[in-house]
Amino acid sequence: MNRDANAAIFPTVPPQAPQLPPSFRGWLCRTLLRLTGWRVAGTLPDVPKLVIIGAPHSSNWDGVWSLAFKVALRLDIHFIIKQDYTKGLLGPLVRGLGGIGIDRNAAHDVVSQMRQQFAKRDKLWLGITPEGTRKKVKKWKSGFWHIARAANVPVQLLYFHYPEKTIGLGPLIELSDDLDADMARIREYYVPFQGKNRGTV
Repeated sequence: MNRDANAAIFPTVPPQAPQLPPSFRGWLCRTLLRLTGWRVAGTLPDVPKLVIIGAPHSSNWDGVWSLAFKVALRLDIHFIIKQDYTKGLLGPLVRGLGGIGIDRNAAHDVVSQMRQQFAKRDKLWLGITPEGTRKKVKKWKSGFWHIARAANVPVQLLYFHYPEKTIGLGPLIELSDDLDADMARIREYYVPFQGKNRGTV
């Protein structure tokens, strides 16, 4: 595939985005996405720290395509996971895939833990599914909003649109101090998009 065609499938990665070194896995994932007809639409933001939310999340396949997207573009995107999974034999693998272990004990505040993670890193992109489940929900979890507010970082909207095999990058949102208003405008953005098994409305 020529360079122009490749650019139409994969957006340019800006200099401030956290990146991984080139690897065979990157080539493999780019090839996988091309062969299966998936593309990445939109523009990656040129910022070192943000929270990415992805919806509609209706299938385990969302995780497969998200991981392929991340590795294909060599983006160092992290996710929250129970601290136990980052230890032991599987610990290096989980951390290598981007897992950040947190203590979910009632005595520990997840938002504070993530604020500390953002504060001690020069670059951090954190991915979260606001629906919190593959099932349809009326109300999204607001954890991503509280984390982004506490860390003073913007929120990047990312969508899955299975009819067109597209992982899309929407607007970069600067949050206000009004949770309900922010959630309403974010939810409104996702109305047109259809996941593998459902949309968001």
